Amino acid sequence: MVYSSDVEGVEALNEAYKKLHSEITKVVIGQDEVVRLLLTAIFCQGHCLLVGVPGLAKTLLIQTMAGALDLSFNRIQFTPDLMPSDITGSETLDNDRNFRFIKGPVFANIILADEINRTPPKTQSALLEAMQEYAVTIAGQKYSLSRPFFVLATQNPIEQEGTYPLPEAQLDRFMFMIQLDYPRFADELTIVKATTSDIRYEVQKQVSGEEIQYFQHLVRRVPIADNVVEYAVRLVHKTRPGSELAAKEANEFLEWGAGPRASQNLILAAKCNALFHGKFSPDIEDVQAVALPILRHRIVRNFKAEAEGVTLEDLIRKII
Repeated sequence: MVYSSDVEGVEALNEAYKKLHSEITKVVIGQDEVVRLLLTAIFCQGHCLLVGVPGLAKTLLIQTMAGALDLSFNRIQFTPDLMPSDITGSETLDNDRNFRFIKGPVFANIILADEINRTPPKTQSALLEAMQEYAVTIAGQKYSLSRPFFVLATQNPIEQEGTYPLPEAQLDRFMFMIQLDYPRFADELTIVKATTSDIRYEVQKQVSGEEIQYFQHLVRRVPIADNVVEYAVRLVHKTRPGSELAAKEANEFLEWGAGPRASQNLILAAKCNALFHGKFSPDIEDVQAVALPILRHRIVRNFKAEAEGVTLEDLIRKII
């Protein structure tokens, strides 16, 4: 997919975003902000971690989004007995006594990693190479994954018995950690009416894989002012306790702050957010619009913050 100019490409991306947002929100009601962040991650070539209590349509949201994109989709239900080879695939002997590689479910464009914290770290780490390198290595042989490639993982914040918290190295691979809240009263009324009838809405495909890859490159070509880059990097430095630019709240309530990947993601997401709103270059407000879901899983509170009930969201908003 090639447009005559980047300006035409920006207009096409803006139109594609509107179509996708409209299509998804016909099925998933009351989660407009979550849909915006998910689509931002897709066009920035990032991965998302969705956290919410049961029944908030996390799985439905991802399945609906996959239906609106002309891409292959696989769901992996993470359980305590899941092995790395159950994700990546394995070599087996065929009828001629030769080893043949059987691809696992990770070989798709969109991967739903359902309840990723239900499986041990060894299996969780099987996704690390795929998320970062877009490839898996089996028996010394490297197999590339098809592009575009997204991992959209869900996590249940309650019922933590028998779960395995994601290691920081893997958490940092996710562009966004998105918190799903309970729907508002009016939205829940609409949800109940829609889901207790016999009418089902068929999701129509809106964007192809080729278009998504074009838009991903387009986002990276967006120009950005130096002062906006400096604001994003300074914001990340403010989260690092003990550093020269550390905010007062960071020194008081944080164990450690975000790394350089947070700065990179702030810039990419700000560029995409600007394009979604018809702007040709991001400003500081675009950085602020994506800062919370980018930073919340990259900073760690200290004991004082936990004892005084200071939340990560409160700290990030004060630092911003």
